This record gives sequence, structure tokens and C-alpha cells, in this order.
Amino acid sequence: MFTRVAGMILAAALMAAPASAQDGADREAKITQIFAHTLPNLPGKSVKGVLVEYGPGGHSAAHTHAPSAFIAATVLDGAIRSKVGDAPEAVYRKGDTFFETPGAHHAVSANASATAPARLLAVFVVNTDETVLTIPDRE
Repeated sequence: MFTRVAGMILAAALMAAPASAQDGADREAKITQIFAHTLPNLPGKSVKGVLVEYGPGGHSAAHTHAPSAFIAATVLDGAIRSKVGDAPEAVYRKGDTFFETPGAHHAVSANASATAPARLLAVFVVNTDETVLTIPDRE
């Protein structure tokens, strides 16, 4: 059953429209929750999917996620620069997956290209009652 659900999730993400070019003044990533489903065999837990679309040179502000969130992020198109926790910054390309553990700080999340868009699907396993999935750093 999990494989069938994962396949449907990936198909929904792949059908979403690719990121469009953004002007120089607005390079913030477009973030869209595309599904949420409670996990019947894990009371109080849900799986939530978030599509993150980066225009050329786009990025997300440094952030953490909901305290219970375990995240698997898969690059759907392009290449993503990411730095999570104490791990070194890395570039992930189409088909690559990286993980974020609960409480990890995501210091860098950006399109690795200044000329092509990039997209990733972030799948959260999170407490069902946590509705705020991303908490930007305070400036």
C-alpha cells in the first residue's frame, strides 16, 4: 500500500506546473502543500507533501520545520543547493533525495542554477496537529 501511495504522490508532483522564471526582485521559492493524509497505523501522525518550486537563482530563507517533522526531499527537476544541520552544503540533482531530522536547521535551500528552474517534493511525517510546517529564522 505504501508503494502505491508513494507512486500517486510522485505522479501528482510531476504533473504540477514547473517553476516559472522570476524577476530579480522576487526570487523566493513557491511552496505549495499538495497532499495531507493521516496515517491510520500511526495514531496522531500524518504524511504531508510539499512542492517547492525555485525560479532561476531562487531560494528559501533559512528555516526549521515543525518540531516532530521527519522529511524526505526528492529533487524532481534541476539541481538544489542544501545545507541541513552540521552536514556540509551539497548539490542534489534530479532524482536525488536528502533527509531532514526533527529540529534540524535548514541554513541553505536554493536553486543551484541562475538560468534554469528547479523543483523538489518534500514529504513530511509529522504530528497531525502541527499545521505550521516551516518556521523561518528570525532576522
